[in-house]
Amino acid sequence: MEQSKQPAKRLSDIIEDRLVEMILGGDFPPGAALPLERDLAAGLGVGRPTLREALQRLERDGWLSVRKGQPTRVNDYWRDGNLNIMAALARHHAKAPALFIDYLLELRVALTPAYVRQAVEADAARVVAMLVEHDQLADDPASFADFDWRLQKNLARAAANPVYALMLNSFDTAYLPLATEYFGGAANRRASARFYRRLMEAAMARDGALAAEVARAAMTAAMENWRADRAALDRAAGEELS
Repeated sequence: MEQSKQPAKRLSDIIEDRLVEMILGGDFPPGAALPLERDLAAGLGVGRPTLREALQRLERDGWLSVRKGQPTRVNDYWRDGNLNIMAALARHHAKAPALFIDYLLELRVALTPAYVRQAVEADAARVVAMLVEHDQLADDPASFADFDWRLQKNLARAAANPVYALMLNSFDTAYLPLATEYFGGAANRRASARFYRRLMEAAMARDGALAAEVARAAMTAAMENWRADRAALDRAAGEELS
């Protein structure tokens, strides 16, 4: 299992996260003006220099528009944001808009076949080596989630285009809890085990096009399974309330 020691967060990082959560939670919706700097700093319990540092990063990423002599306003982050916002939404996925996970899954359907094909065409033996341990996976959600995430990142790193790996690295904090939930279903674990086996066969045949098709089918099925699982949970919650 990959482990990385996380550095201690600076106070400005904590304030940045709190402001993102307030934006996502509706305290400061798109178009809203933030309180005056001195009032916002006092409300957050920090000094103005710390707040300014956080605001500058939020402006850089597209959360805010800061103009001299005018109130700082919250942007439409879907329209004005950048990849840093996507990473922030992944970190705060519990507070992100409900469709964010669906959007990510659609993106995965589009991207995964491309980097899988590149990985197989660049070094099929390396891809086979990534998949060897799938037969020994413990049949539990955490084991599948950990293996699947390591596999996806290693495939992206093996691709000719390094941007795929940069994008996947943005989702470290979100992927494991969401994948663990997804792999809580035994049928989903069985479906992924079939995907690993078929992908290994395509890699052993050094067939990048086949590997891409296998990945596309598996990612599409996973997206549909996730949506079906969420719909079932929503129905169950509705029945409890009725």
